[in-house]
Amino acid sequence: MKKQSKRKTAVAADAKLSFWKKLGPGLVTGAADDDPSGIATYSQSGAALGYGLLWTIWLTFPLMVAIQMVCARIGCVTGHGLAAGMRKHSSRPLLHAIILLLFVANTINIGADIVAMGAAMKLLVGGPALAYALALGAVSLLLQVFVPFKSYAPLLKFLALALFAYVATILFVKVPWGEVAYRSFVPGITWNSATLMMIVAVFGTTISPYLFFWQASYEVEKINADDNETALKQDGADSVPQLNRIAVDTVIGMAFSNIVAFFIMVTTAVVLHAKGVTDIQTSAQAAQALQPVAGKFAFALFAAGIVGTGMLAVPVLAASSAYAAAETFGWSLGLERNWKKARGFYAVIVAGMLGGMVLGFTPIDPVKALVWSAVLNGVIAVPIMVVVMRIASLREAMGDFVLTPPLRIFGWLATATMTVAVVAMFWSWWR
Repeated sequence: MKKQSKRKTAVAADAKLSFWKKLGPGLVTGAADDDPSGIATYSQSGAALGYGLLWTIWLTFPLMVAIQMVCARIGCVTGHGLAAGMRKHSSRPLLHAIILLLFVANTINIGADIVAMGAAMKLLVGGPALAYALALGAVSLLLQVFVPFKSYAPLLKFLALALFAYVATILFVKVPWGEVAYRSFVPGITWNSATLMMIVAVFGTTISPYLFFWQASYEVEKINADDNETALKQDGADSVPQLNRIAVDTVIGMAFSNIVAFFIMVTTAVVLHAKGVTDIQTSAQAAQALQPVAGKFAFALFAAGIVGTGMLAVPVLAASSAYAAAETFGWSLGLERNWKKARGFYAVIVAGMLGGMVLGFTPIDPVKALVWSAVLNGVIAVPIMVVVMRIASLREAMGDFVLTPPLRIFGWLATATMTVAVVAMFWSWWR
């Protein structure tokens, strides 16, 4: 009775919240997907292939919604993140390999994002890009380690608004909407290994493993941060409002993510590809290339968006690695916990952040590392998605909240789509 009373109290409290306050894990996850590294990938696609890959955005949207909703449900129903479920229901060697590859890919992404933020700040106000990068990285790290999650979460939601910069940028360029509409559903590309690699990179930066771990763990953080909340498996009373919240939050977050990606591709296709600028390597370079064609304001919006989304995405990347590692090895975890009580968890965050910041000082080509990181994300997404779908379909794991038929269909369709893209890429390399 006590548990049911707590759940009903939580549901009643949720009903009184504003629409903005009800949004959380899904919105932040979707916004974090459009990090500076993602912006660079979408910009490369638009500059190199014009409108050729716009169709991927509409393809990935329902698939992204399905797999992220499945991950969120696992967190909300079980009260544990994905790695905890994978440790119980999958091979340990496979899990350890996935966690290692996830950490490597996330650390490279963190490094690329921090470097991109520094370059964007230099474009906006002048000065040393590296100093800006280190300062922004340090601020992000300090916030993650020393600011409680309850205080930090609203900041993440606020930073999501930075993505509107990319929607606003389109107002400053002339877009052939008829051609855009046509190419949104009809591919206009030459099928070769380079194109397939770009498709996998787009898929890998859109349907990305770190987002799986983050959204599930964010749901767990919500439960742990509220004394009235319990996992649905422990108390399923009035579960419908909770699952509906997850559905609405995830759909809005993923729609937000994909719409922004669409506008970045369109903007760079119109401004850069159409003018013969096809070799854009970084998000900052894309912003700089916009200035002479689209004007200073469009350039400033694009550059400012890089900083805002970077400050949102970097902690998501670092924390997703930490959640995955801590659940795998049974460590104390949670952004709401003091660092002294979750040393292993915060050690992974610090290692990922410092590793990413150090990349800015190395001779490693950040562009090539970024492309391979996106490809790596696409490759490791496949086994993760297979295990996630299996866990979400097990009554032993989910109780009465196993996947509904529509979620099961679209979740497996997302898994199959990623598998086909990766296999096609490898096949094009080897033939």
